[in-house]
Amino acid sequence: MSNEQTPGAAREDVRSAGSSGIGRRAVLCGAGAVGATAVLAGCGSGGETKSAEELKGQEIAKVSEIPVGGGKTFGDAKLVVTQPRQGQFKAFSAVCTHQGCTVGRVADGLINCACHGSEFKITDGSVAEGPADRPLKEYPVRVQGDAIVVA
Repeated sequence: MSNEQTPGAAREDVRSAGSSGIGRRAVLCGAGAVGATAVLAGCGSGGETKSAEELKGQEIAKVSEIPVGGGKTFGDAKLVVTQPRQGQFKAFSAVCTHQGCTVGRVADGLINCACHGSEFKITDGSVAEGPADRPLKEYPVRVQGDAIVVA
């Protein structure tokens, strides 16, 4: 027998839970607790990025990956690279200063943290919208050929 479930199978498991002595509410609450734990774990698991000295000379992105007026988050490196104006590149810690979530989407001149709604400016990492009250840590970068490297 396979461990895979069809979408309706999960609902059926919940419906039949009541007949096995476990209430539907207990099953749903247990599933909700697991989901909430996963969400909260994401809030505090951002950690801190490496220092500029540790990253010095390392390529962090290709010039072609970073759109003008936008940017891209590199989760493994915990960095976000932006290009506020043509040819001007910036790099910041991707760790939100509010509660340590990793920032995600970069759009409309802002670096967005989906955890609690903080927004940071792509030009200097400063806070555009709270609850964060400190800017993102900035890293010095330079273009070397077609690569963006930590200076």
